[in-house]
Amino acid sequence: MRRRAVLATAILAAVATPGIARAADPGPSVTKKSTIQLDAQAVYFVSYDGLVNNNSFQKNGLLTYKGYQYAAWYTSTKYAVVARRVLGGSTWSTITLSHLLKSDDSHNVISMGVSRVDGRLHLNMDSHSDGFFYVKSVAGLLDNPASTAWTSAVLGAVQTSLDGVALTSQFTYPQFIATPEGKLQLSYRVGISGNGRNALAEYDGSAWTALGEWSSSTGTYTSTHGSSTARNMYLHGIDYDVNGRLHSFFTWREQSAAVMCNSGGITNHDTGYVYSTDRGRSWRNDAGTVVGTTGSSDTVAVTDAGLVVDSLNPDHSLMNQESQATDSTGLPHAIISYVPGRFGQCTTNYVTDRTANGRAFHVRRSSAGTWQKTEIPIALNSSQRTKLILDKYDNAYAILPYGRIAAASKASGYADWALLYDGSDLNAFGEVVVDELRVKADNVLSFMYQEKSSGTTPSALHVVDFALPA
Repeated sequence: MRRRAVLATAILAAVATPGIARAADPGPSVTKKSTIQLDAQAVYFVSYDGLVNNNSFQKNGLLTYKGYQYAAWYTSTKYAVVARRVLGGSTWSTITLSHLLKSDDSHNVISMGVSRVDGRLHLNMDSHSDGFFYVKSVAGLLDNPASTAWTSAVLGAVQTSLDGVALTSQFTYPQFIATPEGKLQLSYRVGISGNGRNALAEYDGSAWTALGEWSSSTGTYTSTHGSSTARNMYLHGIDYDVNGRLHSFFTWREQSAAVMCNSGGITNHDTGYVYSTDRGRSWRNDAGTVVGTTGSSDTVAVTDAGLVVDSLNPDHSLMNQESQATDSTGLPHAIISYVPGRFGQCTTNYVTDRTANGRAFHVRRSSAGTWQKTEIPIALNSSQRTKLILDKYDNAYAILPYGRIAAASKASGYADWALLYDGSDLNAFGEVVVDELRVKADNVLSFMYQEKSSGTTPSALHVVDFALPA
């Protein structure tokens, strides 16, 4: 007994005493588990360099909740469908909605959300600077999936408002976010590219409320080339962390091409960051200063101080709506991408130049409060976007165009980015839709991708799963 007591004391001392090593957390790794086909003939057309079933700003086209995974897409006949499977299972059950995709526009994605307060599934779909379409399931559907038949009866009628709340006639980029209390918020853009505002609505389990706009399109921005007096804030994401803080990275897109060195580029500039401690009612810059109040005349503007965490002029084809995540302590991380200055100081065709020379970067806030940026040393070979997830050890994974997976360890300070999976067996078109909730549910990286095709020939849509470090 004495020997056991001595051994136990030694172990405790090793854990508690600085300078004595203990088992290190594992670094990043991916092990492919399965690829399951959702649809052999999903709708296929390329617009704005993307696909309507696989745009990375589609939050969430694929999600996990209480042991089931849900997916939404458009078929070859352009009907919207929703499917589910037991988590990790090989069989998907599909419900076809009455809604038909109204135009060949890759912005008109389907996004899903979960209101935990009443167990409903919500869908918002088919909108690009015009009216949206909305579906809300019966209460409790997601809380009791095994005992609830998966039929059209569980989904409500297709609406053109949020249960009577119309929001705006110029609606784009729906993103559902669950609040820590289980309410559901909807982030969206009011207006058009280059002249729009971000806004929020909230569902409390009984009704939707429009909270209002929180970013501004006005003010003057001046580059070395010229000025612009209108713009919109493009979000890289909007997410609550483990402490209940709401984070959002963004980039500005100017309306006037006068701010660029060449009209073939893109007017996006700077990576900004704001957060909210009151469920999106007010917004603070990195220093903690309130810079905007939702639904008021004082919203977040390009002229506000302290917003930019990574400065970049409009001459490098910076991408909008890339990706973000928060780690186990609540620190924010983002992926941005652009053409670095070593390849020239003026992009003249943003698609061609990004494909030839674009690189992704990992931007993050350290525990000391400083901002750090690391280039991911892998050519994009695409004009498209990269997704970011963090595993339970806070290792970072970048899911690059074509389903390639790069990763870096927290232990290295995210300095050891390397390619773990080249995606060559997927034949993926480009961007992928990541199940952000599944990583926390069962330690699996799961994403939806569509096979390359040509013209408007339908192609197969799949979900692929990778095990992360246990």
